[in-house]
Amino acid sequence: QVRLVESGGGLVQPGGSLTLSCTAPGWNMENFAIGWFRQAPGKEREGVASIAAERTFYADSVKGRFTISRDKSKNTVILQMNSLKPEDTGVYYCASDSWRYGLVGENYEDWGQGTSVTVSS
Repeated sequence: QVRLVESGGGLVQPGGSLTLSCTAPGWNMENFAIGWFRQAPGKEREGVASIAAERTFYADSVKGRFTISRDKSKNTVILQMNSLKPEDTGVYYCASDSWRYGLVGENYEDWGQGTSVTVSS
């Protein structure tokens, strides 16, 4: 089982930016597809972005604002979030799978504990 650790959440004003990181100590992240998901209070979990090899996938709600990438030197997957909106508020989770990818949560085997993002003035 891969242990995933997210970091970088916090409180930001609308229009601001945050950078989330996902790492897996002891594992080479390049061997996995990584997905970022979020869950807002009272809502279902939704896929936000995914990276498989060098292919990337985004939910329509974040296209043009969020960027997922790999920092191979740090064995980390980054989710750069710009132009944040209040509706981006939620707990953000990263997930990994050695075979499947995309924005469907059921595709992923291992999950982190999440990091909270609040977009509010």
